[in-house]
Amino acid sequence: RRARLHAAARKRSGSAGLYVTMARNEEKANNMFNRFIKGKQEALKGEKDRRPYLATECKDLNAADKWRQEILREIGKKVMEIQNAGLGEHRLRDLNDEINKLIREKSHWEKRILDLGGPNYVVQGRRIADADGKDAKEDEQKGTGYRYFGAAKQLPGVKELFDKPAARTVRRTRHAMNKQIDADYYGFRDEEDGVLLREEEEAEKEMVAAAVMDWEAKEAQREEDQRRTRGGRGGGGGDDDDAEDAHQFVAHVPLPDQKDIEGMVLQKKKKDLLAKYASAELMAQEAEAKQMLNAGRGEDA
Repeated sequence: RRARLHAAARKRSGSAGLYVTMARNEEKANNMFNRFIKGKQEALKGEKDRRPYLATECKDLNAADKWRQEILREIGKKVMEIQNAGLGEHRLRDLNDEINKLIREKSHWEKRILDLGGPNYVVQGRRIADADGKDAKEDEQKGTGYRYFGAAKQLPGVKELFDKPAARTVRRTRHAMNKQIDADYYGFRDEEDGVLLREEEEAEKEMVAAAVMDWEAKEAQREEDQRRTRGGRGGGGGDDDDAEDAHQFVAHVPLPDQKDIEGMVLQKKKKDLLAKYASAELMAQEAEAKQMLNAGRGEDA
């Protein structure tokens, strides 16, 4: 049955390739009946109010506040849209320009609201921030007057404005370091306040006390050794006492050090070599020369 209906429709159209379908949306909108319904609804609702071009044309405080709220909503939508970096450079620049224009227009309406006796939105206004959470008014405070939002900050020529230059480390020269050297560097004025003198005096007392205690300990040990030595010489005890006295005996005689011992060994080796390789005649000549040398020194003395 459906096939027969399609065939009849093709015959009525007068062409075999023409197929009757449902009208498109544009055709529906252009339909006379639909346009009539749309016009009737607009007449019932009334003409939509348009925002005045100048804020000074508005004489009503409520209307001015309504236009300000509308501008804030437009700014919010465009700030969300500008976060998309895939829009392209030209679209991002246009969006950024529109946002700056709306911000300037918002300031005009806030001033108009203040003139009409409304709240001061300039001081306690709504905070406008970008995707990074940075306050949009920071750029204005720096004196630029033009603000960048979202992906517009990454555009060529704009990114360099937000890049902070790297901190430059300047190496100080020897002349610059010498200019900062004064008397305090060498400690010439350390004794002026008296603190260092008090500390030195306390340290000196401690050092003197430690030295006196050390000397007293050594003197007591020396006297004890002498007493034991004298007791060992005068006592007549047994073998155990003799062994203990011999162990505790201290000989107060000068002992040769390592240098003297090495000199004696060297002299002994020289004598052995001379006795082994030198002849009797040569040794006699050497002894005669030494005697003559000693005799000359005696005459000079």
